[in-house]
Amino acid sequence: MSGRVGITAGRKGVAAIAAAAVFGIPVTVFGADCKQEQAVYIDRDGAYELRFAPLNSASAAASNQFKVRALKTAVVMEGYIMPSEDPMRAIGILMFNCPEGDVTGADLDACTVWQGAVYGMDAKGEIDNLQPEGAAAAEKLVLPGLGPAIRESSAWGEGKASVAPWDVLTFKECAT
Repeated sequence: MSGRVGITAGRKGVAAIAAAAVFGIPVTVFGADCKQEQAVYIDRDGAYELRFAPLNSASAAASNQFKVRALKTAVVMEGYIMPSEDPMRAIGILMFNCPEGDVTGADLDACTVWQGAVYGMDAKGEIDNLQPEGAAAAEKLVLPGLGPAIRESSAWGEGKASVAPWDVLTFKECAT
């Protein structure tokens, strides 16, 4: 090479790398090549990790599935995001220790930790509904009321979660 930046990097890729260097942001934070189903997020205190995974066949109505792990405990909560209509929203539900098989509404209510809108934020700070699998990963996630809901749930207590997360989680990495 003749000292030039490779043409295959493209202007946007070079701009992202330059911005990362100027602002001291790791290149992976931009997540441009990361799909939502591979994205991993962390809360501001490093106490919780939210990890998306590709949908399985049992979650046909969902647009995304994920797990939330309290990093200093063995607590792992399962979550799904489903589209709703009028107005269009990405609605998330987070559950802990739900029974297997046929369950009643009361069973689901007992194991539901949090339910609400899930928003994705881009690098410019624009907020929108979280996009489904296949879309580019959001830079940040906003799950309003997540911390207080965990504190009031069955996932909270001795030997379980003991720190409530902030409602905004930041892109950490792209899982492979």
